[in-house]
Amino acid sequence: MGPAEASGNLVSLDGISVWLSGHEVLRDVSFSVRPGEFTGLIGSNGAGKTTILRVILGLQEPTAGRVLVKGKAGARHNRSVGYVPQKVLIDPDLPLRARDVVGLGLDGHRFGLSTSSGVRRRRIEEMLGAVDAAGFADSRMGNLSGGEQQRVLIAHALIGQPELLLLDEPLANLDIASGHEIVELMRRVATEHHVAVLLSAHDMNPLLPAMERVVYVAAGRAASGTVDEVVRSEVLSELYGHPVTVLRVEGRILVVAGSHDQTEILASAPHWLERT
Repeated sequence: MGPAEASGNLVSLDGISVWLSGHEVLRDVSFSVRPGEFTGLIGSNGAGKTTILRVILGLQEPTAGRVLVKGKAGARHNRSVGYVPQKVLIDPDLPLRARDVVGLGLDGHRFGLSTSSGVRRRRIEEMLGAVDAAGFADSRMGNLSGGEQQRVLIAHALIGQPELLLLDEPLANLDIASGHEIVELMRRVATEHHVAVLLSAHDMNPLLPAMERVVYVAAGRAASGTVDEVVRSEVLSELYGHPVTVLRVEGRILVVAGSHDQTEILASAPHWLERT
């Protein structure tokens, strides 16, 4: 029996390292996600978040370590895992409606082409309703706002009834209000559909009301646990390899590195404070 089976974890990463083109992208990353759990995958751009998601999906072979999904190795094409990519470029002139995109999540999946038209329509309507997208179900995808497109893509991923949903930077390029709406939607999905959520972001603050655990990634390394366990100056200083200060200001968390005369806001900062 594998460790994921023994502990009840849905997915476990054990000592994952990845080298690409002679560069170490991930180093000894270990964490797990339990059924129905909302986990934030936090880190700045280039920290290794997308590589972690690709490893879980089986799209990137680790150099060392292993991934277990429901206690078994080999995550590629695993129907237990759904995925919402960071960017989907949609031609505004493409005559593809929101409900069409959601329906594509059924075709060739566990329901296959044998699904009756009535059952198919009902499942599509259920998913559109679950993500509050029924009001624009017949609109072309290219004409929808960023937040609306995210809802449709989430419904597309959910219709296959995954147990784990991976989302790669779903809040990127959304305004603050839309970002909070997506986080609340995912919190509700995790609770009502008992779907585990692993959502990557560079700012943890919008996720604070929803996430139960955090995986904080810096320079290819990761620390996991509750926010109070992980987002501490001593933990993040060790992770980054230099002194880091964690500040809590009016309900927000800032992670700051540097001396008194030169500071840099790292992950988990308001967008306008970040330095590239």
